[in-house]
Amino acid sequence: MMEKSNITPSDTSVDLEVKATGQNHEDIPASTEVSGEPEFDAARTKKLIRKLDWNIVPFLALLYLLSFLDRTNIGNAKLFSLQKDLGMPEKGRGAIVYNVALAIFFPFYVAAEIPSNMMMKRTRPSLWLTIIMIGWSVCTIGMGFVHNYHGLLAARVFLGLCEGGLFPGVTYYITMWYRRHECGLRMALFFSAATAAGAFGGILAFGIGKMSGKAGRGGWSWIFILEGILTFLVACVAYWVINDYPRTAKFLTEEEKLEVERRLKADRSSLADEFDLKYFWDALKDWKIYVHMFITIGIYTPLYSISLFLPTIIKNMGYTAETSQLMTVPPYVVGCIFTIGAGYLADRQKQRGIFMAIFEIVAIIGFAMLASSGKPGVQYTGTFFVVSGIYPLVPMGVAWNGNNIGGSLKRGVGIAMHVGFGNLGGAIAAFCYLPWYSPRFIPGHATLASTISMSLILTTIMTVYLRRENARRDRWAIENNLRPEQYTEEQKQEERQKGDYATFFRYTV
Repeated sequence: MMEKSNITPSDTSVDLEVKATGQNHEDIPASTEVSGEPEFDAARTKKLIRKLDWNIVPFLALLYLLSFLDRTNIGNAKLFSLQKDLGMPEKGRGAIVYNVALAIFFPFYVAAEIPSNMMMKRTRPSLWLTIIMIGWSVCTIGMGFVHNYHGLLAARVFLGLCEGGLFPGVTYYITMWYRRHECGLRMALFFSAATAAGAFGGILAFGIGKMSGKAGRGGWSWIFILEGILTFLVACVAYWVINDYPRTAKFLTEEEKLEVERRLKADRSSLADEFDLKYFWDALKDWKIYVHMFITIGIYTPLYSISLFLPTIIKNMGYTAETSQLMTVPPYVVGCIFTIGAGYLADRQKQRGIFMAIFEIVAIIGFAMLASSGKPGVQYTGTFFVVSGIYPLVPMGVAWNGNNIGGSLKRGVGIAMHVGFGNLGGAIAAFCYLPWYSPRFIPGHATLASTISMSLILTTIMTVYLRRENARRDRWAIENNLRPEQYTEEQKQEERQKGDYATFFRYTV
């Protein structure tokens, strides 16, 4: 069996790795210096990026598919007598206990995010991601064995604590390997697993639900048990599949390792990478991160509403439980295509704000269709607009925020703040589709259209501000005859602690 390295080097700079180990520059061979000058030509760079893609992205996508499947499969389980078997009211005001079971997951999920990202920085991605994955797989299996409502609540609490570190952790991890304008597509590929989970979950639930009565257990119980076991099996190999850092990656040659580090250093402009709580406080004081947090909660609220309630929404159009499970698949397939396509185009254009605004409008149209018509055909078409509008916004938004945070630790904390606050939208989402508003759920659709409208307004404001700030810095550079590409390494080092407020830093708009 292969052994993992215990080294936890800096993710972008050999110089910072030296500081972390207490060595002097004189102790480092010349061959390990990371130059800012281009080393690989376009063809070799393209080949290197493809090599990174094949060795990093597919397994990360699998992890998130399983994570999203395990947190949202309760929506599928509901249609297979979950409430009845656990003694939960199915009608009237008492039926809100199901919504409480959905909501209790999210505060604990959010509470785990920032500490988890800091732990991943202090340990290693392969170790930390494996630990939390084993934890949430055990919780998912445990949900299949609960006997009452309170047991379900307890299992959902621990599931939230264990799953909380995955999305911000993997988002942060991707920034350790790719340049800023390469991250969007990779995050889109990674997050497209959420749409795959929606489609896959519907198909799985259709099949597993037929096991109802086996070993004296309901179909809902088997959904949790079998999907949890699947996650546990993947967790057993995760430690050896996940590569920690470019410097320790076994699939890269020494020359390729140096090139990955050189590209990151040039892209991040030699900004601070060491672990220092100063950068934690810098993140807490950055107003731009808070704007992104509100953009995100406006997006994540409908994201989780649809993820948790789409089977119920479709069933209320007049279909059977089994048919509604299968009918959730096509909207997610289309959403997956749009998620990947939007990530590719946004990276290619090196812009985020305009693409965010377009997809926010698409989602608003979808909810308007759901709220305004009682015709199943119009409503079902609306679900395509909603899924295709909402899902591309998640990776695009986190890539936008991550692109514009300078410095490794500040970026890790900022991403966790962004994702954490956004995930509080899950607690709101749990109460958007209340049972007494069935079957049309008009107040829920209107609420979600409103949250996305808030995100659209804030996206527009942020886009305008970033364009103006870049223009202001460009004017300063012209007046001082010092463009970003003209800075020496010494000049960059003088501003390395300023992060994205350094004069040579330019925002992604």
